[in-house]
Amino acid sequence: MKKHSVLWWVMSALFIIGGIGMIPSSGILAGIFSILLGIALCPIVPLRGFKKAAVSIALLIMAAVSMPESPNDSSVMTANVTETAITAEAETEASVETAADTETAAETETLAETEPTALSETDTDEPQPEQELTFSVLDVGQGLSVLIESNDHYMLFDGGDRNASSYVVSYLKNQGVTELDYLIASHYDSDHINGVIGALNAFTVGTVIGPDYEHDSATYESFLNSVASAGKEVVHPSVGEQFELGSAVITVLAPSAISDDSNNNSIAVKIVNGNNSFIITGDAEYESEADMLSTGIDLDTDVLVVGHHGSATATSWDFLEATTPEYAIISCGEGNSYGHPDADVMEKLISIDADIYRTDKQGEIIAHSDGNDITWNVEPCEDYSSGDGDMGTQPAESGLTDGSSAAIGAAGSVQATETQPVESTTVAETSSEPTTQAVQKEDTVWLSQTGSKYHSVPDCGNMNPNTARQVTLDYAQSHGYEACKRCH
Repeated sequence: MKKHSVLWWVMSALFIIGGIGMIPSSGILAGIFSILLGIALCPIVPLRGFKKAAVSIALLIMAAVSMPESPNDSSVMTANVTETAITAEAETEASVETAADTETAAETETLAETEPTALSETDTDEPQPEQELTFSVLDVGQGLSVLIESNDHYMLFDGGDRNASSYVVSYLKNQGVTELDYLIASHYDSDHINGVIGALNAFTVGTVIGPDYEHDSATYESFLNSVASAGKEVVHPSVGEQFELGSAVITVLAPSAISDDSNNNSIAVKIVNGNNSFIITGDAEYESEADMLSTGIDLDTDVLVVGHHGSATATSWDFLEATTPEYAIISCGEGNSYGHPDADVMEKLISIDADIYRTDKQGEIIAHSDGNDITWNVEPCEDYSSGDGDMGTQPAESGLTDGSSAAIGAAGSVQATETQPVESTTVAETSSEPTTQAVQKEDTVWLSQTGSKYHSVPDCGNMNPNTARQVTLDYAQSHGYEACKRCH
């Protein structure tokens, strides 16, 4: 191969490769003309002499003309300034948008944080559900039936005997009851369960509660059939179980165990509404009361429905000391053949200064609780006689000045005792303490002879003013006495 041919190949390759490289950097036209120039210089192209030279020069000129002019310093500066300005403007706009977005996000976050707080405050300011409870002991004669209502929720505890069943159903309907949240059969004796059967047939019932034993009677079989017809089963709760009724909490107190004695199988409950409480024990007797004491459950209560209609087999001293009721309700029939309430029970209730209410003397007994105070539809009963006509201890007449009084012993009997000198713990005894006249009235309180509360007056409720003694408030409190809710 001749030397000039190699030169042409080299020049051709350089222009072709350079043209390809110029396309992205110097422009498409300049690159194309450079490539065409390289092809024209290629030895295999049939161009010779003047034609090759003319075409090559023309393509070279076209490539050179197509090349973009090199920018001078001022144009570069202008371009840089323009680019910088554009960049700055873009960054400013981006900053503004970012700031706006940040402010919007902050406002959204603040609103999100503020709104739940406002709702929370609104929820706090909204009135809480009222702690209203009505406790009605119906006058079913020789039996028991108690309707409890709280915030339009209802529970019926027992329903009396057959002759009272229609009365119980009618009473509930008059109270606007259409559904019972709970229906409790304390036990399966007829004077408690017949009205329960009537309620099962007349109302929608949520839960049926009863003790876990079988009773050999047609009434019990009828009860089971009514439960089945209502599509329910009898629930047997354990001691300590709790359930709610409106604003009230109900705790099961008994039975701890099932025995052969139907009465001692009675379900007993404590109903707490705010600071007020009620206890119903059905026909529970001493044995069941002892079991309740052993559970460790707080039995202190404001209102006690006296067990077994005031029978002598219930309401033990130990149970009274644990419950310390301010009010006692006795449900029994007027002139009943059982002698209810028993004279000893009446004496015990009087001795603890409890206000007594009786369905046999006063008819229906209604207590209303607002969570703090309890009001009644009637005044306490002033008839302290027992069911067999034996008169219990009544407040002594103010004219009694014979120096003796009735003191109630642990067994509940009444015995005459001489008035003994007041012991050193009383206000007016020893010279180391101020006399009764020297002590300011607000520093002294009154104690009944056997009660567990201190009083601001010597004749509060059923207290016998002739046997009441005046002591200092510090003494009363240090010896475990509690303030009477009636006079304090």
